Order: sequence, then C-alpha cells, then structure tokens
Amino acid sequence: MTTILVTGGTGTLGRLVTERLRTDGHEVRVLSRHSRPYAVDLREGGVGLDTALAGVDTVVHCATTQRGGDERSAANLVAAAKRAGVAHLVYISIVGVDRVPLGYYRSKLAVERLVEESGLGWTVLRATQFHDLVVGVLQALARVPVLVLPAHASDQPVEVSEVADRLAGLAVGAPAGRVPDLGGPEVRTFASLARSYLDATGRRRAVVNVPLAGKTYRAFRAGGHLAPEHAVGKGTFEEYLAVRFGGGEGGRRG
Repeated sequence: MTTILVTGGTGTLGRLVTERLRTDGHEVRVLSRHSRPYAVDLREGGVGLDTALAGVDTVVHCATTQRGGDERSAANLVAAAKRAGVAHLVYISIVGVDRVPLGYYRSKLAVERLVEESGLGWTVLRATQFHDLVVGVLQALARVPVLVLPAHASDQPVEVSEVADRLAGLAVGAPAGRVPDLGGPEVRTFASLARSYLDATGRRRAVVNVPLAGKTYRAFRAGGHLAPEHAVGKGTFEEYLAVRFGGGEGGRRG
C-alpha cells in the first residue's frame, strides 16, 4: 500500500484527491496549516514537515495561495521530500502559466521549474479554471446592477472532481513528467458564462463587455489560458450550476 501526502488536503481540490486515494485503499496524510496531526505552514517548513513526510512514497502538491509564498513553500517541500526519500512529486498547475503574464501564474510556473529540477521523480498536470472559481468571480461582479466583463475574452472551465480523478490516477502511477493538459469540455465567452450564471441564480443584471488594456488582458484575449486541443472534461458549466444552485429562485436561496 502506498503512503501519500496531499498538501492543501482540506482545500477544494485536495479534499477530493484525498477522498479518492483513500477509497482506493491508500494511506493518505493531509497536510495543511490547521489540519492535525500534520498542521504545517509550508512557507515556514521545519520539523513538522519532516515528520509529515517520514515514510511517504508520493506527494501530491495542491497547496497554493494567491497572497504569495508558493515558491518558498515549494522549495521547503522539495528539500524535505529529498531528505525523506520521497519517490514521486505530483504538482497541479494551471494552463497558460507560461503564456499569461499574471503574477500568480508566474509563481506557478516558477514552482513547476522547482519541481522539474528537484532531482525527484515528478509529474506536472496543468488544468483550466474550475467551475467554482468562475462562479466566485461572477458572484463578485454581480454585486452591482451592471455586470462588467472583459470584452473578447473566453474561458474553458472544468469540473474539479475530474481534475481530482486525474491527479489521483497520476499519484499512484510512475513519474510521468509534464502530462497532457486537462481542459473543460467547452470554450465559452465570459458573456455566455455570465448569462448562464444569472439564469441559474435568478438574478437580473445588465451584461456589458468592456475592452481592457495591458499585457495580461491581451494574453487572456488571445486564449493563452485555454486548451481547446485538450477539451477532455465532461461536466459542463450548466450542469455544475444546476447542482450548486438548483436554478432560478432556488439559486437565490443558494
């Protein structure tokens, strides 16, 4: 039986990866800042991280933050994994980290490089944005009467459970390097996603597309974050909305 450590194992993705691996009979340790017995801040490292990694065969690195520190966390994790003799490090990244000049994406790309150059057996999977992230953005934008969106931009949301399935499968396999990207089933304009969200939640908002400026916007507009050639996901955005909100009036209560 393989012993696997999942960093960020209480998060949206890590929790599902943990569930799948345990269902398949693997011993799984969950590492996060507040989850005992392996409550560790990866940015600090230390003895607690070494304890968490003792006897571990594989690490699935899902922990991340948009507040900074991912590179330091990854460096601490790699160093501790090497001391522990970990055989396989699996990292979840984002489609477009090498094409979109967003600070968070640059950090994810830097972590990819740390993983690749770690001297450990490694696997990196890039996925498009999760459905719940798209909904979170639309919820924030819909707080005012007019929902303002970046013009000429699209997205390819994917069901997080499908990414978890793929990660769990990679974790129990041999190190595979950079594996094919995992994209959602459809490339959609932001406007069409917004209208589906408004319909599902019973909200009435005017949708206005506004051209933006800057390198990051141009990269998104050019589709740098998309993987249409890897549209292997099955769950659609509307299916996700139906499960989460139930549609219409029920959406407002959700």
